[in-house]
Amino acid sequence: MEQHKARLEARAGVLKALAHPTRLFLVEALSDTPHCVNDLTEMVGADTSTVSKHLSILKNAGLIRDEKQGKQVFYRLRIPCALNFLDCVEAVLREQARERMAVIG
Repeated sequence: MEQHKARLEARAGVLKALAHPTRLFLVEALSDTPHCVNDLTEMVGADTSTVSKHLSILKNAGLIRDEKQGKQVFYRLRIPCALNFLDCVEAVLREQARERMAVIG
């Protein structure tokens, strides 16, 4: 039972790491190509320390990794199947919208 509880808590930790719009954006941005913090900061439109904090949360959850290239650090999606989960979330949202439309119509 303890192992099961620990597994559920670990899963919740990954979900918590994804549970922020900026972090979801970063996961999507890193799905295609690696980016450095400066690029991501510009894309997000936030300061470097904020973006770095979000990247740290995603990295600690095991979703992204960093690689030093010269003087810059590049981030990339470590686990591409995270995008499958986001596709599942989109399916839930589409179903909710469909059900709302059925009630209205």
